[in-house]
Amino acid sequence: MILGHLFGLYTHPKKEWHNIDEQHEGVQSSLSHILLIALLPPVFAYISSVFIGWRVGAVDPIYLTPSSALFMSVAMYFALIGGVFALAYLTYWMSHTFGSTPTYTQALELAAYTATPLFMVSIAALYPQLWFLMMAGLVGITYSVYLLYTGVPILMHIPEERGFIYASSIVTCGLVLLVSIIAGSVILWNMGLGPQFSH
Repeated sequence: MILGHLFGLYTHPKKEWHNIDEQHEGVQSSLSHILLIALLPPVFAYISSVFIGWRVGAVDPIYLTPSSALFMSVAMYFALIGGVFALAYLTYWMSHTFGSTPTYTQALELAAYTATPLFMVSIAALYPQLWFLMMAGLVGITYSVYLLYTGVPILMHIPEERGFIYASSIVTCGLVLLVSIIAGSVILWNMGLGPQFSH
């Protein structure tokens, strides 16, 4: 299952969601997928912040020290994994409200595969221009949301009309999680665990 459904989710997502629903390869396979795909944002962020430098406007590029970038990349990795598991739990927790009775594995598959496009566009960090990163992020978010809306009715076994409301609730929870992660980062920065810039 590791990366096995990626091509299908980009070329024929509805059909691939049906394949995922039929196979249900277990928590271990979902976890392997998450652990692998969640490596992309931290790795690309580390490379760009240490070796390429971030540009904001016309000023000189900004670099992080290797140790600071490594710390932030590791923290990002665990935050991304935790976010996917939290989203899966919220999806599972809300399911009965919408007349669905999924296993936690189904909820985890949904969260893992819908987060994948957002993680994959992190390759844009290799060209760390703010406008480019915002455009890439928008593309990743848009496709992740599209996968969510197409996947919920299929994986949760509910009508599309109810699936739309269910998916909208998941999107709302995802935004709350994102804000929580950002708030947590700000708190850590204020405690002295923020980035250290190289000169």
